Amino acid sequence: MYGDEGGLTEYRASLLASRGFAALALPYLGRQHLPESLSDLDFGYFEQAASFLLHHPKVRSLGLGAVGTGKGAELALAMVTFLPQVVAAVSISGCHANTGGELRYRDRVLPGLSYTASLARMLDSGVLDLSETLADPCDPRHRASLIPIEEAEGHFLFVVGEDDRKWKSEVYAAAAVQKLSEGGRHNYRVLSYPGAGHRIDPPSSPFAQAVLDQTLGVPVMEGGQPSAHAHAQAHAWGQIQEFLHSNLGGSCV
Repeated sequence: MYGDEGGLTEYRASLLASRGFAALALPYLGRQHLPESLSDLDFGYFEQAASFLLHHPKVRSLGLGAVGTGKGAELALAMVTFLPQVVAAVSISGCHANTGGELRYRDRVLPGLSYTASLARMLDSGVLDLSETLADPCDPRHRASLIPIEEAEGHFLFVVGEDDRKWKSEVYAAAAVQKLSEGGRHNYRVLSYPGAGHRIDPPSSPFAQAVLDQTLGVPVMEGGQPSAHAHAQAHAWGQIQEFLHSNLGGSCV
């Protein structure tokens, strides 16, 4: 699951499938029968996707894993928290709070953390810096937006780049770990990479410090240095597979 765009991105799922996982690339925005914006997400859709994969005749696992980047990482955290069939979550450059629109699941509603457009900066290069625009999830006023990850029985892998300029994923991972620890949980691991940017994809994926934001229509800074980011992608990919194998044996969304 990928970012605010939420479209169908299949290369990571395809690579996981080639390593023996039953994988489902899950879009959640902008396709037929799917919402056009994050404000209209219904978490029941993700529950249906998990049920579909778990009951597929070729899936032999007793639990599922969820892997996501950015907004997709939030959704992965929510899935392992709310859905008992999801037993492992990989959060890549994610936030431990719900952002954008409300997240609704049964009788629970998580308000979305807001963005303040006036805090965006246009750099001399013509690239937009959004790193200060998201409201602080650690502010007590935004407590209701936090995903209650301390309730999860599953396991967490947080993957972050220390030069992430899209948002403060290193800070969010540290806050998530603190939340888990305070809840008496030790079911997590953090991979933090100096010099890596926001989008930590599988090895040999193209690197770019800035990418065109499909919603805003302008290039947005994501950070990272080429060599350090490439190292992060190569190392994290192996660690993600190891994490999934150890907690699942074979299935992920």
